[in-house]
Amino acid sequence: MAAGPGTEALAFRQLRDLVATQEALIERLRLRIAIQEENFVCKEDYEAVVKKLEKEEEEHSKTKILLAKEAEKLQFALGEIEVLSKQLEREKQVFEKALSNVKSKALRESTKKDKLISKCNEIESHIMKQEDLLNDKENEIKELQQFITKQKQTLKTQVSDLKIQKQQESYIAQVLEKKQKKGLK
Repeated sequence: MAAGPGTEALAFRQLRDLVATQEALIERLRLRIAIQEENFVCKEDYEAVVKKLEKEEEEHSKTKILLAKEAEKLQFALGEIEVLSKQLEREKQVFEKALSNVKSKALRESTKKDKLISKCNEIESHIMKQEDLLNDKENEIKELQQFITKQKQTLKTQVSDLKIQKQQESYIAQVLEKKQKKGLK
């Protein structure tokens, strides 16, 4: 059997189509290989990443344990803080009450002191008035004593003058009596 020119051309076209299809398939395979090579990880890298992940998981587990311990410590510390805060609040209330009492007492003492100072000032003013009165009375007494002294002196002088006058009158009377007696004789 002899092949005709039409058969050869058909066979050539079919071979050409087959080669084109295979080339397209090869190209798709190359693209897929290129994509896979981009996404490909070598075994050593994969094992290193797995070891790193395992180590990180181990560290994470240790960290979780530490975190749990620290959280427990934190809860304990928060409990202590709450107890201390309540104690501090009670002590603050006691202190504020004591401070209020001290302030009230200080105010009462200050008022009492002010009243005493006022009373002392009144007494001092009264004493000063009494001293002024006493001074006035003493001055009056001195004036009266001076007047009495002058009066005594005046009276002494008058008594002395009266004595002299009486003596003079007595003398004159005697002289007159003697003259009368002589004149009668």
